[in-house]
Amino acid sequence: MQELGTILSKSQTTEQEHEKYVNLSVQWNRWLLKPLGIWPYSPNSSGIKKCLNCLLNVVCNILISFLFVPCGLYVILEVKDVYSRIRFLGPMSFCMMAYLKYYSMISHGNDIRQCVECIEWDWRNIKHFEDRSIMIANANFGKRLVKICTFFMYSGSIFYYIGIPIKVGKIVAEDENITFIPIMMPFPRQIIDTRYSPANEILFSIQILGGVLIHGISAGACSLIAVFAVHACGQMEVLICWLRHLVDGRPDMRETVDDRIANIVTQHVRILKCLALIEKSATQVSLVEVAGCTLGICLLGYYIIMEWNSKDLTAFVTFSVILVSYVFNIFIFCYIGELVAELCTRVGEMSYMIEWHRLPGNRKLGLILIIAMSNATTKLTAGNMVKLSLKSFSDIVKTSVAFLNMLRTLT
Repeated sequence: MQELGTILSKSQTTEQEHEKYVNLSVQWNRWLLKPLGIWPYSPNSSGIKKCLNCLLNVVCNILISFLFVPCGLYVILEVKDVYSRIRFLGPMSFCMMAYLKYYSMISHGNDIRQCVECIEWDWRNIKHFEDRSIMIANANFGKRLVKICTFFMYSGSIFYYIGIPIKVGKIVAEDENITFIPIMMPFPRQIIDTRYSPANEILFSIQILGGVLIHGISAGACSLIAVFAVHACGQMEVLICWLRHLVDGRPDMRETVDDRIANIVTQHVRILKCLALIEKSATQVSLVEVAGCTLGICLLGYYIIMEWNSKDLTAFVTFSVILVSYVFNIFIFCYIGELVAELCTRVGEMSYMIEWHRLPGNRKLGLILIIAMSNATTKLTAGNMVKLSLKSFSDIVKTSVAFLNMLRTLT
C-alpha cells in the first residue's frame, strides 16, 4: 500500500508539472481569447459552454458592426472635406481587419484546437531535463511576445478611444445650447443624434468596449500565431539536440542507433505536420495582417504628419503609439516566419555536422532523408502569396512609405 501511494504521488506531481508547463505556453492566449469566444472548446464540452461561446461570437460581431457600419454611413452622408474622409478610413479599415481576423479564427477553430493539443502532447511526453530546458526557454520567449503585443495594442486603444476625448473635453454645439463628449466613430444624425444625453454617454461607453474588443482581436491573433510558431521552433531545437546525441546516445534514448534514428525521423515528421497545421490556421490571418498593416502604416504616417503641422500633441502621440503597435504586429508575423525557416534549415545542417562517419554500416544513409526534408524548408506564408520573413517586413514598410508619399502628393 505504501508503494502504491508513492506511485500515485509521483503520478500526481507529474500531472501537476504538465499542467504548469502547458499553462506557461498558452495561458496568456487563453486569457485573451476566451472572453472573445475564440478559444477552442473541447469536443466533449457541455452544450451550455458551446451556447455561451456562440453567444459571445454574436455579441462580438454586433460590437464590431456597431463601430464600422454607422461610421461608414457618417463618412458617406456628412463628411465633405478630403482629410476628414482619410482620417476615418484608418479606423474603419482596422475594424474590417478585426472582423476578418475574427471570422478566420472562428472558422479555423478545429485547427487551433489541434495546435493546442500538439503543445499539450509535447509537454506530456518530454523526458530529459535538457529538452525540457529548451522548451521552457521557448515558452518564456513566446510569453514575452504575448505581453509586449498586448501592451502595445491596448495602449493604442486607450489613447484613441479615451485619451483624445478626454483631451478635447466636452464640446459645445454651435446651433444649440448643449455640450457632449466627442465620439471617435461618429453616427449620422439621420440615425441618432449623439450630441444628446443619455445617448451620448451610452454610445461613448459602447464604443470604448468595441475598441477594446477589436484591439484584443488583433493582439490575440498575433500572440496565438507567435506562441504556436515559437513552440514549433522549440521542438526543432529539441530535434537538433537529439541529432547531436545520435552517435553516442543519451541516458533517456534507445540503446541502438536504428531506434534512435527512427525516433528522430518520427519527431521530424511530427514537427512538419505541426507546422503545416500552423500554416493552415494562420495563413488567412497573416494575409489580413499584411494587407491591413501596409495600408495602416501609410495612413498613420499621414495622420502623424498632419497632426504635427496642426500642433495637436495628443493626436500626434496617439497616432504614434498606434503606428508602433502596427509595426510591431507585422514585425512579429515576419520574424516568426524567418525563425521557422531558419530552424528548418538548421536541422539539415546539424544532420551533416554530426559525426555521421562513425555510424556503423549503412546507417548513415538514414540521415539523407532528414537532410532532404530540411532542404525543402517549411515556410509560413500570408495567404500562400507572401512569404513571412524579415525581407517581407522590409518590403511592407517600403510599400507603405511609397503609398504615403503618393498620398501626400495627391492631397
